[in-house]
Amino acid sequence: AGAETLKRAVELDLASRFQESLVCYQEGIDLLLQVVKGTGRGGGSRTRGGLTAELCDTFSCSSDGKYHKQIRIEENATGFCYEKLFQEYLTETVSEVWVEDPYIRQAHQASRCLLYNFLRFCEMIVKGPCKVKTIHLLTSYDEGSGRSQQVSGLEEIQQSLRSYEVTLNIAFSSSIHDREIRFNNGWMIKIGRGLDYFKKPRGRFSIGYCDLDLRPCHETTVDIFHTKHTKKM
Repeated sequence: AGAETLKRAVELDLASRFQESLVCYQEGIDLLLQVVKGTGRGGGSRTRGGLTAELCDTFSCSSDGKYHKQIRIEENATGFCYEKLFQEYLTETVSEVWVEDPYIRQAHQASRCLLYNFLRFCEMIVKGPCKVKTIHLLTSYDEGSGRSQQVSGLEEIQQSLRSYEVTLNIAFSSSIHDREIRFNNGWMIKIGRGLDYFKKPRGRFSIGYCDLDLRPCHETTVDIFHTKHTKKM
């Protein structure tokens, strides 16, 4: 487990996702240290204790060891609707949400419109139990002719959210690449494919078209962190 976590840390490090990689390094080293402590091999407790102190000082390790949770979604897996991934972290204290995803835009086929994915995410937010007042969306403009439809769709979602007393702030960036969702209770969720990890349904009247929990997924990795267990680089 320690080796796998460190492997993931290296992948995040190479992708310049330094905060997340640091958390994985923390967790991986903590797991390996537990093994070292259990072996009782030569070098004495002083050597292992010194190493432990040095690593904890460098990485700001947490006493409960809960730095990071990872979910691996396999190809064609089902049962991974947004509620399954997010609701555990949408506690009653959440009042503000940040969504950064470069591909919240119109697709050529309505069944795969990424705007619908964002709309479904907003519906989950509105249903609670959290009392979200503000959602911040950072995405990129549609590069093709669909820009006006993208803007129109987002404005329609924005107007609809107002009836639930939720403000949607929309911003665009041409340089955004990372995908992450943050809540003001400290939880941060990184999905390799962003909100678009569902496969296209076979038809408009096929199982999984409406219920995302029944929709097959693309393979992706979900990394979940808490900011109190991270140290700014």
